[in-house]
Amino acid sequence: MVSQFRTSCIAYASSKAALIGLTRVAALELGAYGITVNAIGPGPIETELFKQANSKGAPETEQILKNVPVQRFGQPEDIAHACDFFLSEKSGFITGQILYVCGGMTVGLNPI
Repeated sequence: MVSQFRTSCIAYASSKAALIGLTRVAALELGAYGITVNAIGPGPIETELFKQANSKGAPETEQILKNVPVQRFGQPEDIAHACDFFLSEKSGFITGQILYVCGGMTVGLNPI
């Protein structure tokens, strides 16, 4: 989910903000039933779709990478690990939170 904003993305940013609100309110409403609600905010994940849209070595792709402090794109397995955590008992006291799996991109190394 987005935590940094730029122009010309009003629909995208609004939808992400709505998901954050939904996560938090659902956590409040469902907590009494022992249900936890959390979300995962992925950064640039190197999926097939990502690779189709971002050619390796292209200036635009390199610019995205410059905004990731760990200097690599995420892998689908990184998201899977976050899902595994939220599905485990280890996350039983965590609710209403967004887990950013973004290599530090949301910290704001460079403005997007």
